Amino acid sequence: MTEKDWQPQATLDVLQRRAELLQQIRDFFARRDVLEVDTPVLSRAANTDPNIDSFVIDYAGPDSPVSGQLYLHTSPEFAMKRLLAAGSGPIYQLCKVFRDGEAGRMHNPEFTLLEWYRPGFDHHALMDEVEELLNQLLGINVAFRRITYQQAFIDTTGIDPLTTSVEQCRAYSIRSGPGDVTGLGENLDAWLDLLMDQVVVPTLGNTPVFIFDYPASQAALARLSANDSRVAERFELFISGVELANGFHELTDAGEQRQRFLSDNAQREQDDKPGYPIDENLLQALEHGLPDCAGVALGIERLLMLLTGKNYISDVLAFPISRA
Repeated sequence: MTEKDWQPQATLDVLQRRAELLQQIRDFFARRDVLEVDTPVLSRAANTDPNIDSFVIDYAGPDSPVSGQLYLHTSPEFAMKRLLAAGSGPIYQLCKVFRDGEAGRMHNPEFTLLEWYRPGFDHHALMDEVEELLNQLLGINVAFRRITYQQAFIDTTGIDPLTTSVEQCRAYSIRSGPGDVTGLGENLDAWLDLLMDQVVVPTLGNTPVFIFDYPASQAALARLSANDSRVAERFELFISGVELANGFHELTDAGEQRQRFLSDNAQREQDDKPGYPIDENLLQALEHGLPDCAGVALGIERLLMLLTGKNYISDVLAFPISRA
């Protein structure tokens, strides 16, 4: 700790730009009759994603039906889908989210997400709206490039990610990529993630690019394509090498969602990580009926970094974890 740690790290100009950005976002959705909502930060369930770790809170409230361990949400997704199933219509949320073990140039364990859901949209229609919003916020007027995950991999590495093997990915990594990363073992998706981050993304350039139709094994909460069950109807947006947004044509099948949660926890166990309680409220909402919809999460601090030319997330936060 230093004598200046009490002071904000972001400058006043950046804090003012952040306030303007949030107002622009709210104006954008107000014009489209998308309702702003607020959902709990604490939950009895957690995100089971093997690549995301939750903060655990010990709660001992008096006269409460809930006690024991609670979890800080890593995204408002589950609660927002419960609202959608209850008939909310299109909704968005600006909120703090929390992810354990994340710190670095692009990561802070506490950060802000913009998340929104559009009933009646698929992932292509939602990409259109993301493009419209980002053009306005960035003050540009360009057509975002769109390329499938498969084609991006083939163009860059010559590897077809839908038919490849760990051996092929490892050989390419040793020959032309980051090397033989032994800690990845026989996890094909881990190898694909490595090559995506280290080889594919650096070739995308500065023009905004949507990569869409990810391998089915990386579906998360997206539905599989009716045209090709090898891929999930999911997209990510990259600008200047920065992953800015992650969107899905949402899975609505409660049974399949339960199986994915169980598979996630099995993978977590294999990775020597604790399993997390499955969100039964979300599964009940899916059983009741989630409307056909698409949703996307966008990192506010990463967007603010692009807007202000900052290279470190800490420079767009009033008090990053080092000063919290």
